[in-house]
Amino acid sequence: MTTFGVPGEIKIGETRVSMTPTVCRRVVSLGSRVLVQKSAGVRAGFPDSEYVEAGATILSTAKKIFDRADLILKVKEPLKTEFHLLRDGQAVFTYLHLAANIPLARCLVKKNILGIAYETVEARDGTLPLLKPMSQIAGRLSVQIGAYFLQSQHGGSGVLLGGVPGTEAGKVTILGAGNSGAHACRIAVGMGAQVTLLDINSQKLDYVDSEYQGRVVTLLANPGNIEKSVAGSDLLIGAVLIPAAKAPVIVSRETVATMRPGSVIVDIAVDQGGCIETVSPTSLDKPTYRKGGVVHYAVPNMPALVGRTSTIALTQATEPFVVAIAEKGLNLALDETRGLARGVNTMGGRPAHPQVARLLEN
Repeated sequence: MTTFGVPGEIKIGETRVSMTPTVCRRVVSLGSRVLVQKSAGVRAGFPDSEYVEAGATILSTAKKIFDRADLILKVKEPLKTEFHLLRDGQAVFTYLHLAANIPLARCLVKKNILGIAYETVEARDGTLPLLKPMSQIAGRLSVQIGAYFLQSQHGGSGVLLGGVPGTEAGKVTILGAGNSGAHACRIAVGMGAQVTLLDINSQKLDYVDSEYQGRVVTLLANPGNIEKSVAGSDLLIGAVLIPAAKAPVIVSRETVATMRPGSVIVDIAVDQGGCIETVSPTSLDKPTYRKGGVVHYAVPNMPALVGRTSTIALTQATEPFVVAIAEKGLNLALDETRGLARGVNTMGGRPAHPQVARLLEN
């Protein structure tokens, strides 16, 4: 029997929870225990009473959760203020993003934590099913957020992305045609913006060109195309991903300086360090800063803006893996579920993912 611990999330502005009452009921029915911190699901619209009805035990503090649980199920990575709560040999299943967080990687290794990262769990076809829903939400939000901060009252250049008759529509440049970039593209096109999408994969560009029938400019992401596209952008969206690795910086400080004052940058890749040189992580209570006259938005937990939708989307994706652990126990689930095993980033006091190993060697 596995004891799952669901602590409340403490990252600034975080509203998601790692398990819904529906998933809780299923896990309990399989013989596992679920410990939920008091009010952990309230901001996503799930009161304690629903967890109690589903068979969970409500505990008052995060310490009690960490002390009693075999596996800590979270949304965001443990913060420094939570490091001391981790028990030697415990398991943690969450978004870890260790490539951008060396202190956490070292803590997990030192404490012999079995660290399973949502972002590297794989489906049978090699895709990343637990990263996908949050990437989709972040992609869609990025354009909405960019449009908001382009407004004059919010420090932007005063550009309406869709324009009106007799004016030019706003120009949106999206770096990366993966899940985030594709969904950002969809919203930007829907708003009536002029959209340019860049990627190193020509097959992805072919697909986008076919889907939008020429309404999106598709370019290979080489330095020349990036520099030209960024310079003319009202809104620049960074959506570059290399699984488990630090995002490559593909837009230089000098290129950002060519953007018109009041233009906006939204870097979805900030979880993995960001793909734009001038980007530093921000938070939901202070989401933007200006550099070189350009508004920068770099919130690592952007999907928390829509906590209920994000929670439901995330937990639907994690449920098959959580259920496998409840049915078989963690060790057998890892042995028999290849995709779940791909999520292991630290194990036995050592890095268990090649990207994490390289990170700690440097």
